[in-house]
Order: sequence, then C-alpha cells, then structure tokens
Amino acid sequence: MTTATTLVDPTSPPRWRALLLACALAVPLAAHGQPVRAVTETTPYTYQKGDRVVGTATEVVEKTLQAAGLTDYQVRLYPWARAYDMALKEPNVLIFLIARTPARETQFQWAGEIMKIQYHLYRLKERTEIAVKTLADAKAYTIGVMRDDVRHQYLQGKGFTRLAVSAQWSDNFAKLIKRQVDLVPLTEDDASSLCQEAHFDCAGLERVLTLDEASTGLYMAYSLATPVSTVQKTRAAFDKLKADGTVRRTMERKP
Repeated sequence: MTTATTLVDPTSPPRWRALLLACALAVPLAAHGQPVRAVTETTPYTYQKGDRVVGTATEVVEKTLQAAGLTDYQVRLYPWARAYDMALKEPNVLIFLIARTPARETQFQWAGEIMKIQYHLYRLKERTEIAVKTLADAKAYTIGVMRDDVRHQYLQGKGFTRLAVSAQWSDNFAKLIKRQVDLVPLTEDDASSLCQEAHFDCAGLERVLTLDEASTGLYMAYSLATPVSTVQKTRAAFDKLKADGTVRRTMERKP
C-alpha cells in the first residue's frame, strides 16, 4: 500500500497547517470509505448477462468479498487495457483473472489464485503453410494479441515484432478467420467460447504450440493504493473458500 505524505512547514500560518494536515489525512480515509471496484474483461468465466456480470470466476470473487465482509462492491467489465490501467493507478480496485508474472509482482497486492491457465497458439487447420514447431518458428508469422494482456507482454518480451494488437479477443479471432493474422494464443475454453460466439466450427482450428512459459495462474489482485486491511480480509476469506473446496467446485462448473 502507498500513502501520501505531506510535509507541513512549521512557519506557515495555523489555518494553512490545518488545511494541509486535513488533506494528508483525507487520502487514506477516502480510500477506506470507497466501495471495492472489481474489474475484469469478457471471458468464458466473466461475462455480461442482462444488467449483471456473471460467470464462475465472478461468483468466486463475489463469494470472497461477501465472506470478507466487504459487501459494498461493484463488478464491471471493461476492455482489458482499461481494467489493467485502473488497477495500476486507482484505489480500491480489485482486478481478477490477472496472470501473476515477475514483472507484475510488485505492481499489485495479490489476494488469491482462482485458476491455472495454459495458453496455446492456434491456426486455421486449412492453413498448412503455417508451420510452427518451436517458439522461434512462430516469429515468422503475424500473431493477434490483446493490448496489455499477459500473452502480449510475454511475446513482446521474447522479441516478437509481428503482433497485431486489438482491444478484444473477439477482434483477434475475427482476424484469424479472415486470415488477417496467422496465429492467436488462446486457452481451450477461450477457443471454444470464441468459436461459438463467431458461429465458427471449432474443428476448423488447430493447436500448433503450447506456450509453457506464459502458462500461469490467474489471480485476483488489488491496486497498490488499496488499504492493506482490505487486502488482508479478502486474502483470508479466499484462503478459507479455497481450503473448503468452494473455489474448485465453482470453477469446475461448465461456464
């Protein structure tokens, strides 16, 4: 957690000293008084239904917050880059289904691992000219990624330059179908969901390479400006739900 520190000049007039002290105290008090804003993107585990955000991962987060006594919360869907930016910069933001990587370790306050995830590179099955047996092979092709997603960051870090960046995975999948990109990195559940959404027969997809290094756990994590007490309550509640099997049972239900 980071808190603002205000230095008060002892020679300043009393009313200004009082004002500065009030401003210094207002920052942590405001953070404590705000509702938790839980933010995520559209996935098979988090999606809009009517006027509510639902899905198995959403259910896990809501059960955790309720068990922690944090009943004043909102759950909202955003493009990933927007949700990620909010969690980096704003107080009382809980981002979920975020991959925990070394680069992100000190950028957030981690509250619990919701699920494990494994990413694969997919091509259209009919595109036999796309031959990928190693990660180095994939550098020869255009890959559709989502801005600020862990797959985007991972491939950039590996020196990939032929990346077509979109705001949504549905955009990347549409580009794959139209042959505007050659490959997309997805989970099996993502692939199945996107096929259904696009009315595309998943038999027309082929998995060509597993991104073992990018495969990781997906977590819920708070912004650094969130009070530590909120994080601790959430982490303790989540640990209990994980220990009694609630998290596993919820996530194993079909999205």
